[in-house]
Amino acid sequence: MVPSLEYNTERNHLNIPEYGRHIQKLVEHCKALETKEERNRMATAIVGVMGNLNPHLRDVADFQHKLWDQLFVIADFDLDADSPYPLPDPEQLAASPERMPYPQKRPKYRFYGNNIQNMIDVALSWEKGEKREALTFIIANHMKKSFLNWNKDSVDDNVIFKHLFEMSNGQINLAAKEEDLLDSKSLIHKTVGRRDHSTNPPRRNNKRNYKSNNRNHKRSR
Repeated sequence: MVPSLEYNTERNHLNIPEYGRHIQKLVEHCKALETKEERNRMATAIVGVMGNLNPHLRDVADFQHKLWDQLFVIADFDLDADSPYPLPDPEQLAASPERMPYPQKRPKYRFYGNNIQNMIDVALSWEKGEKREALTFIIANHMKKSFLNWNKDSVDDNVIFKHLFEMSNGQINLAAKEEDLLDSKSLIHKTVGRRDHSTNPPRRNNKRNYKSNNRNHKRSR
């Protein structure tokens, strides 16, 4: 049995594994030095090595400040050395991040999405007039387009007007305007046709490329 064999389970925990075991041992050796002058000198050298291991961090603001903070994190905040920056707070680093607010909107008609509801709210905040009326018809046409993406069949304009009436709490009623929305076929052609063209790009000059490749093959022989 080799007496110098060392298992990872017997080693100290790596607080920042990205720097590896060698940096950890250098920090532990720095902590064991007798004089503070020697610890300061070695701590500065360790920070230089850490910077060379992560050259991409040089473009980050406060690059040196970040490295010194990481040095004390690796040392478990038990390094008696002078830092050119304020020492990091262990409690602040160990604190859990605040829970991010997540929108809890559950629209009645999910195929329209939340952006349509936001556009309706903006339209309701405008004063009644030509601009608001034009915006409401733009919203209705976009609703019809979203409906056709969910259901490829044609949809009656009265259905869109009814949904818009419900989503605006009865404040927008385009059914009384007696105006039609864009044709369903044109909306389907704009959405589906563009998608098919991107997924199946047209082939061109296949015969010409085959002839040129065959000619070059014969010349090489």
